[in-house]
Amino acid sequence: METIKLVYPVEGGDLIEAGEASSKMKLTLKKLGLPQDIIRRASICMYEGEINMVIHADGGQAEVEVDMEQITIRMADSGPGIPDVEQAMQEGWSTAGATARELGFGAGMGLPNMKRYSDEMTIDTRVGEGTTVTIVIHIPRQ
Repeated sequence: METIKLVYPVEGGDLIEAGEASSKMKLTLKKLGLPQDIIRRASICMYEGEINMVIHADGGQAEVEVDMEQITIRMADSGPGIPDVEQAMQEGWSTAGATARELGFGAGMGLPNMKRYSDEMTIDTRVGEGTTVTIVIHIPRQ
């Protein structure tokens, strides 16, 4: 398989449509015949990152690259950045507003879940400029 590149814009603030990019990616991964566990892990990571962009950064863009060895998901925004990454990685810690919480979002599990379900995760963030989270999920040889 040659490298497949997918790009998904993520609209900010629209919690009703949140999850659309991760659903589209999941369908593509299924069509490629990837193992179900790999699809599940990638979908969880993508969904959590997408929700974070919707709630905290007024949107952004998700780029997905799939090849024989791995899935790389790069989610970039131009939001406020993360002042304390270590704190943001703690389960239950969140800066989500009241509206997001009332709709069941903002439980503080986004980044911890992304870390848990990925093989590699890096966070490049600058306060006042934005954040890029890169996730890698290795595909086992079949």
